[in-house]
Amino acid sequence: MSRSVTTQETVVRPPGLQLTINGQICRLDTGSSVAPTTTLASLLREHFALTGLKIPCDQGACGACTVIMDGKAVLSCMVLAVEAHGHEILTIEGLPSDDCIVKAFAEQSEPGYGTALQCGFCTPGFVMTARALLDRVPSPTVSEIKEALSGNICRCGCYAGIVQAVLHASEIMAKASAR
Repeated sequence: MSRSVTTQETVVRPPGLQLTINGQICRLDTGSSVAPTTTLASLLREHFALTGLKIPCDQGACGACTVIMDGKAVLSCMVLAVEAHGHEILTIEGLPSDDCIVKAFAEQSEPGYGTALQCGFCTPGFVMTARALLDRVPSPTVSEIKEALSGNICRCGCYAGIVQAVLHASEIMAKASAR
């Protein structure tokens, strides 16, 4: 391990980062400008131009930065980039264009529930959280959906529509697997 010494502390720099992002192996060597305090969210946005995830709070309180790491929804602003070394990351950009969750969010407009998106700022975080849920629990109950989405905030208040969109995506998945 190479070490760089500052006047106040010793910083241990790993030999480099390697992670799989949206199916692509990505490497950053030690000469890159990734500080030990760089979050996964910042790494994805600044080094790989994956700007679908948002960083409004940078404190893990809103869910807008949600990505899937090794099959689990994580708040990327709370994960250090070095902690993602060797892991698989899926961002909103990595979902197929015909993803049933994206489609369900876009089409949700049932009377009495409203839309699943309004301004769209929170949508990537909700979609990724829903994707992780449906990968784990293909036919969730409304209660399970609400619990899974409880870490995400929609400032426009589209919660009822978002829950309906996840239910519809679940139904689409069930029909597709029954074929």
